[in-house]
Amino acid sequence: MNAISTSRNATAWCGLALYPLAVGLALFGSSDVLPSVRAFGVALSAALLVGIMRRKPLFTLVVVLVGTLLATALQPTGGPFDDSRATTVAAFMSADVVLGYLVATRSRAQWITGIALCVLAQAAGILVWVPAYNLIGFAVIALLCLLVACMVGLLGRERREHATALREQAVAEAVTGERLRIARELHDMVSHSIGVIAIQSGVAARVIETQPGEARAALEAIEATSRETLQGLRRTLVALRKAEPGSQAPLGPATGLADLDRLTEATARDAGVHVEVVRNGTERALPADIELSAYRIVQESLANVVRHAAVDTCRVLVGYADDELRLEIVDEGRGPGARSSGTGFGITGMGERVSLLHGQFEAGPGPGGGFRVAARIPLPGAAR
Repeated sequence: MNAISTSRNATAWCGLALYPLAVGLALFGSSDVLPSVRAFGVALSAALLVGIMRRKPLFTLVVVLVGTLLATALQPTGGPFDDSRATTVAAFMSADVVLGYLVATRSRAQWITGIALCVLAQAAGILVWVPAYNLIGFAVIALLCLLVACMVGLLGRERREHATALREQAVAEAVTGERLRIARELHDMVSHSIGVIAIQSGVAARVIETQPGEARAALEAIEATSRETLQGLRRTLVALRKAEPGSQAPLGPATGLADLDRLTEATARDAGVHVEVVRNGTERALPADIELSAYRIVQESLANVVRHAAVDTCRVLVGYADDELRLEIVDEGRGPGARSSGTGFGITGMGERVSLLHGQFEAGPGPGGGFRVAARIPLPGAAR
């Protein structure tokens, strides 16, 4: 990058050094040309200043104005054509182009200064070198060119600021989305395990005096669950640290519906809740984001059953259709009243997961009592 920057700087300053030579050639290269052609050549010579204009537009504007005034004053007279020095004032259009860039890219103070310099320089050139009978016409043309340059610059500035605002908004939304994604993953990963630990620690505290064997089993379940949760958190942190900028970090190993049996066995073993898993349709592999979201929905629903429902059975339905995946987790516990305690991040996170996949989500009391969580997730064409 340093070599490229050095090369660009050298090119910019070389263009500035060649500008006087190009103006001199345009003026004195031939005496048998129309004055308008000379003016056009002086204006085109300003193209050599593009490199320096991107770095110092106000300085470039001063250089162009000085060069144009000098070219107007020094242009050759006589020759086969009746020379009118007023035609060379057309070269001021190159200064208007620089002014437009200055308005579009620099602060208000700089472009107001640039406008003032353009008005003074062009007014001086018109008053000194334009014949009286052409004075009003050239003044109007110069003013219109200056206004057009300012309007184009302001429009470019507005578009640039709008594009910047859109980029900043997109970055803010991406950061917010990533924070919510990490929050959902951490909540779903930890909440189930913490619920099991809370229940088993309560059991151990109650029976440690009278039933040491059961207390020991509860403590072993706490240890196993804690180790599994700690490993998951470590994998998550490692994935976040190793993620490339702008990429979405994988938050743990690939988890999906194939792991439901292991999840339900752990729930029955650690929390004493028997989970009946019913699968309908042709079971098949789905996209990773759908697999993970479906697993997290079932996991969070079972965690809510363990914490709030006060039942020992639960049913999980997984339905594979041609165009969608259906999930339903039903229990016959105490209903929604017990689910309303706390912050409710679990149900909110499940709804966010389904919404991101353009699906439908429901959570509420079941028709026959208890609580029901249902989700319908559309499948992409590749998974049909």
